[in-house]
Amino acid sequence: MELFGLNLKIDIFVIITLVKISGNIMEKFLEEAKSGSRILSTISGAEKNRILKEMAAALRSNATVLLEANAIDMSKGEKSNLSSSLMDRLFLDKSRIDGMAVAIEEIATLKEPVGRVLDGWVTEDDLKIEKVSIPIGVIGIIYESRPNVTSDTAALCFKSANVCVLKGGKEAEHSNKAIAEVLKDVLIKNDLPSSLISLIPDSSREGVAKLIKMDRYVDLIIPRGGAGLIKYVSENATVSVVKHDKGQCHTYIDKDAKLDNAIKIAINAKAQRPGVCNAMETLLVDRAIASKILLDLKSEFDKAGTELKGCLETQAIIDVAHASDEDYDTEYLANILNIKVVDGVEGAIEHVVRFGSGHSEAIITENISAAEDFLNAIDAAAVYVNASTRFTDGGAFGFGAEVGISTNKLHARGPMGIEGLTTYKFKIYGSGQTR
Repeated sequence: MELFGLNLKIDIFVIITLVKISGNIMEKFLEEAKSGSRILSTISGAEKNRILKEMAAALRSNATVLLEANAIDMSKGEKSNLSSSLMDRLFLDKSRIDGMAVAIEEIATLKEPVGRVLDGWVTEDDLKIEKVSIPIGVIGIIYESRPNVTSDTAALCFKSANVCVLKGGKEAEHSNKAIAEVLKDVLIKNDLPSSLISLIPDSSREGVAKLIKMDRYVDLIIPRGGAGLIKYVSENATVSVVKHDKGQCHTYIDKDAKLDNAIKIAINAKAQRPGVCNAMETLLVDRAIASKILLDLKSEFDKAGTELKGCLETQAIIDVAHASDEDYDTEYLANILNIKVVDGVEGAIEHVVRFGSGHSEAIITENISAAEDFLNAIDAAAVYVNASTRFTDGGAFGFGAEVGISTNKLHARGPMGIEGLTTYKFKIYGSGQTR
């Protein structure tokens, strides 16, 4: 018993020691990141753009290295039976690497976000006040699956003079590390601290738990991933959080829609790339045209290999599985679609209010009044008329890329580009005034 007790004491001592060491490593890592943010804030816009272009070139010239790293992740993904949609998000080829480079080049062409005078005025006391954009500081980004998020977010943070601390998903571990190393090498060649772009040293759940509580060093956390990740970070972080929540996206086909147009948009919104957050999860159809359009919709979705589920009214018209309330609340991220027949625009709005996540919603109609009712009633980051929800994307919006689609209402909403990565301060110029 004494021996057992001694061993137990030793084990507890070892565990406590390891936790302390791990915490110290994380703190030192973040201390370096915070220090780097002060250096980054002094670099001119022209210099940042030149370095970004070098990063884009480095991704292209290191394509073979990146593909080899990605092949390891893809092999592990197959052995782990990752879903086809996750495998698609994980996959890199030369075209996707070139797309990553192009995104960085586009970011380099955007106007300088830091140091802009957003407003200015003179007070009654003859104080000259300027509201000036500044970087947020150190931004922690937690994401899953897609390796291009590593380069996109790193470039956006660098352009906006923020240090980025990255935590990618374990399924993309080798790809993310290879991409980060390429970008860090460019920083080192330009005599800049490699800590400006870093993957966290402890990528375990415990590491994430430490990161989101390090408000002494980290200024913002951006989680983008599954509902579980978002919930965990939101409930446990002491650092400010901007959420990239689930994409419970809807498309409503109104009785006054052009039916050919509606079918084309619906197919694109679901089947063009089902495993992304801006893909449609539920199609709402006006009762007045349900019997006319559902047969054609089913025919086209069958061609696209989409698994369909529907309400009782839908099932009375076409042969599909039953959709429950749980289905309407599920982000499939797969080629699965719910269909629900609703009572006009009001019925569509009612359904979206109940099940929507504040991401992207669309109405297909030629009726201006119906379109405006939908646009005004729906509280989401992006609301479309006669277009696919698949356009909710930083690149498609002209931002070059995004760090996520914010479903927050404060600070940033929708595709979060470089402007969403800045805050502001007031500069006040006086001439001896006292109060």
